[in-house]
Amino acid sequence: MTNKKIRIVSTKKLQPNQKQFLLNADFSLVEADFIQIEFHPFQLNSTFDYLIFTSQNAVLSVLKNENNTFLKDKICFCVGIKTKQLLEENGFNVENSFDYADDLVAYLLKNHSDKKYTFFSGNLRRDTIPEAFKINEVIFEEVEVYQTLLTPHKINSPVDGILFFSPSAVQSYVKENIISNEVCFCIGTTTANEIEKTTNKFVIANQPTVENVIIQTINYFNKT
Repeated sequence: MTNKKIRIVSTKKLQPNQKQFLLNADFSLVEADFIQIEFHPFQLNSTFDYLIFTSQNAVLSVLKNENNTFLKDKICFCVGIKTKQLLEENGFNVENSFDYADDLVAYLLKNHSDKKYTFFSGNLRRDTIPEAFKINEVIFEEVEVYQTLLTPHKINSPVDGILFFSPSAVQSYVKENIISNEVCFCIGTTTANEIEKTTNKFVIANQPTVENVIIQTINYFNKT
């Protein structure tokens, strides 16, 4: 490792224990929330028996909805281990979780294509699930329950690495900053696809978690 202290930008504010990993590695850290989430009020009187959540934000929005208790009798499918944990901690029945929406869709089409689904989404969601369901004539309804807003920040000092946790954070970052020689660390392939429009210097986490993005960052810069 070089003598120069490695400077890292995180495009979301990290939890204290997550931040400590980088500080313990003697990295310098700048952090800011490059996106903000606004939860939508929505009417929810009934749903289909199978529910889909592709983010923790969708779960949090549904939990804020007063009329959500009947949902706990439904079967859930989700994207992300943290999404699964949040659902189960709040009494939801999760049959299966996946790292990516593509994997979730493939599983549902193979095993449950005859079922009907309620998909809780955000305004910037990818088309993966709706398109696959429409093509395969799977019955579903979509309820938009939150909105992602870009909140760009100008980073004025040089940095060595940038941590990205969503495609929208990439879009927000490049509104105010130019990526040149920095190495970008991405939580998953969807985020990497977005960063690839700007640079080919990126590393994808082995698992789509914040902690693994941090581990990949430390390992990268500790290589001799």
